[in-house]
Amino acid sequence: MRILGIETSCDETGIAIYDDGQGDRPEGILAHQLYSQIAVHADYGGVVPELASRDHVRKTIPLIKAVLKEANLTPQDLDGVAYTAGPGLVGALLVGCSIGRSLAYGWDLPAVPVHHMEGHLLAPMLEDDVPEFPFVALLVSGGHTMLVRVDGIGQYKLLGESVDDAAGEAFDKTAKLLGLDYPGGPALSKMAESGVAGRFKLPRPMTDRPGLDFSFSGLKTAAGTLVRKECFSSDGKSLADDILKQTHAEIANAFQQAVVDTLAIKCKRALQQEDLNRLVIAGGVSANTALREKLAITTKKLGGSVFYPRPEFCTDNGAMIAYAGLQRLKAGTHADLTFKASPRWSLDSLPAV
Repeated sequence: MRILGIETSCDETGIAIYDDGQGDRPEGILAHQLYSQIAVHADYGGVVPELASRDHVRKTIPLIKAVLKEANLTPQDLDGVAYTAGPGLVGALLVGCSIGRSLAYGWDLPAVPVHHMEGHLLAPMLEDDVPEFPFVALLVSGGHTMLVRVDGIGQYKLLGESVDDAAGEAFDKTAKLLGLDYPGGPALSKMAESGVAGRFKLPRPMTDRPGLDFSFSGLKTAAGTLVRKECFSSDGKSLADDILKQTHAEIANAFQQAVVDTLAIKCKRALQQEDLNRLVIAGGVSANTALREKLAITTKKLGGSVFYPRPEFCTDNGAMIAYAGLQRLKAGTHADLTFKASPRWSLDSLPAV
C-alpha cells in the first residue's frame, strides 16, 4: 500500500507519501514536504488561528502536487488518503479534513482520519531502530505533555498529563519574557547553551508528590519573577547589554534544566510503575538535545533505552500522519463521505489495531 498523509493541525502544512514495502518495493517514505508558517505568525508572537487556516488553504494542494512529483507517482498509484482530524485548531483541521476527504472521493480511494498525537507517538517507527511494544511514551509539544503506556497501536493507557501549560507552551512563554522572537522554544534552548549552570535554581513542579501529571504554569511564573528580579537595577533600569545577555542565558539554562529534570523524573516514575524500560519521546520538544541526553541517562540506569524520531519528524509533519494512517487503513479504518474535525480528542479513546 501507498498512502498520502496530510497534516494541517496548527501552523505547519505537512504532506508525505509512505509505502509499506510489499513485494519488491522498499518500505519507507517516498516523498515529504513541509511548509512552516513561522514568518506568518512571528509579528503576533504566536499562532493566529484564522491566518493559519488561510495559509493551509494556499499551501496544501501545491504541496500535494510537489510530493506526487517528487515520488514520481500519480493519484492512481495511491491506495488511500490520510489526514489529521484532531486534536488541533478547528479551522486548520477543517482544511486538511475537507481536502483529504475530497481528494479521496475524487480519486476513488479510502479516506483515513488520523489522531494527531497517535501520529507523533508512532513517528519513531519511521526510523531504522524501532521500539518493540510495550513501551512508555512521553508526548511533549507546544500543546500537549502526556505519558502513555503503549501495548500496541491503539492500545493506549493515559498515565499522566499536564493540568495547565504544556512544556512547549511554557518554553515559548518564558522565551518571550527573555525577549526572544516566536517560536521561542528553540531560541531559548540555544540561549541556554551559553548560560552558566547553577547560578539560578527554579522549581521542579509536582515532583515532590506522587502521580504522573505535569504542571508548568508555576515554573513559567517563577521564571518571570526571576527575570524581573535579576534583569533590572534597583532604580528600575535595564542592566548593561553584556550583563543582561549573560543573565538571560543563565535564566534560560535554569528554566530548561528545570523542565528537563521534571520530565525525566516523571518518565522514570512511569517506567518503574509500569515495570518497563523502553521509552519513546515524540513531539516538538523531543528535539531538545538536553532532554534527549537526560532521558538517555535515565533509561540506561534502568537497563533500557530511549527512542525518538529524527528532528525533522519531531515537529508536525505529513510522514507521521501517512504512517499512522497506513496502520489504520490496514486494520479496515476509513471514513464515509461525512467528515468532522475534532479539536479535542482523547488518545485513549482510539480503537486497538
